[in-house]
Amino acid sequence: MNVLVLGAGQLARMMALAGAPLNLKVSAYDVRSGNLVHPVTLEVLGHGLENGIADADVITAEFEHIAPDILNICQASGKFYPGEEAILTGGDRRKEKTLLDKASVNNARYHTILNREDFDTAMNTIGIPMIIKSALDGYDGKGQWRLKSIDDAESVWLDIAAFLQASHQGDRQCVIAEEFVPFDREVSLIGARNANGEIEVYPLTENIHTDGILSVSVAACENKALQAQAEAMFKAVADALNYVGVLAIEFFDVNGNLMVNEIAPRVHNSGHWTQQGAEVCQFENHLRAVCNLPLGSANRIRPTAMINIIGEVTVPEDVIRLAHVHWYDKAPRPGRKIGHINVCADSPTELADKLEQIATLLADDEFPAVKQAASSLI
Repeated sequence: MNVLVLGAGQLARMMALAGAPLNLKVSAYDVRSGNLVHPVTLEVLGHGLENGIADADVITAEFEHIAPDILNICQASGKFYPGEEAILTGGDRRKEKTLLDKASVNNARYHTILNREDFDTAMNTIGIPMIIKSALDGYDGKGQWRLKSIDDAESVWLDIAAFLQASHQGDRQCVIAEEFVPFDREVSLIGARNANGEIEVYPLTENIHTDGILSVSVAACENKALQAQAEAMFKAVADALNYVGVLAIEFFDVNGNLMVNEIAPRVHNSGHWTQQGAEVCQFENHLRAVCNLPLGSANRIRPTAMINIIGEVTVPEDVIRLAHVHWYDKAPRPGRKIGHINVCADSPTELADKLEQIATLLADDEFPAVKQAASSLI
C-alpha cells in the first residue's frame, strides 16, 4: 500500500521507518518545493501534488500548517485521513476552540481579537494576566504574548497590531486571548482512532518545556484518575471530528483536573517515547489507522523518557551506551529539532538514575530540563 505524507520532515521520516515492516511504502510531498521525496533518503521521486495523489492509496499529514488549497485537493481525492477539517482545526485556534466547546471538554476561557476594541473587551472579560496566541502559524512558543499588567497593555497591543498587519495570512489571521491558567504541570495524551471508531490510547506523558519548546517528555508513572479524564476528553474530541489516525491532546494539570491546552491532528513530539517504550509506537499506529489495518496495543512496556536534541549535531558516545538516539538528518540551526533520545528503564527509580547520568554527560545550557525530569521521578 502506498502512503503519501504532506510534509517531508522528521515525522514523515519516522512514519516511513515504522511502515516498512508492514510493507507500507511511504513517500512525502514537500509543500515548499512541490517535490515528491523519499522521507528517509530525501531522494526526489517526482514532482507535483496531483502525481503524488494519483500514486497514493492513502494520504495523510505530518503537520497542520498546510495551505487550504492543498488540503482541499487532497480531500477531493477521497483518500485523505484524518481529513481537511481535522487539519484545519489543528492549525487554527478559532476552529480548535469551537471544537472543544462542541465536544464539551474543559478548556480556558477565551476571546477572539481582530482589532483594538476586541483587545479591550478581552481585558475586561478574560482579565489580566492573560495569554494571547495567534490563530494561525503558532508553534513552539511562536506567535504568543503574555499580558501581565494593565501598564503593558499599550505596548502589547502595538506588537499584536504589527503582527496582524504583517501576517501573510491576511484576513484569515487573528489572535485569541485566553485566561492565564496557574497549572501544576503539562501533560499530553496520544491516541489512535480508526474509521470504525475503535481507539487505542497511550499513557499520559508529563512534558517539560524550555522557552516554549518541548525539552523532555516522561512516560513512567500511572495516575488512573487523570488517565480516565484524559481518555474521556480524547474520545469526545476524536468522535466530534470523526477522526482517523493519531491525535495528540496537550493538557494543563490544575490540582488534579485536566484542561485542554491544544490539539495536534498528527503524530506528536511528546509521543516519540513510544518507539522504545510501547508495544506499538505512535507512528505505526497512525499508519495502521489511516490504512484501515487493525490498531496495535498502546500499552507502555517500560518507563521511558524522551529528550529533544535541539540545535546540536552530536552527543557523547556514553549517551548512546545508555539510551536510544534518533537523528533526523537535518542541518543544525538554533532552536531546530535535530533528533531525540529515548531513555528506558525497568522502574521509575531506575529511569531517574539514568536521566541523572545522562544529565552529567550533556551541557546544561543545551539540555536544560534533563535534571528536572530526573527530579520529578524521585
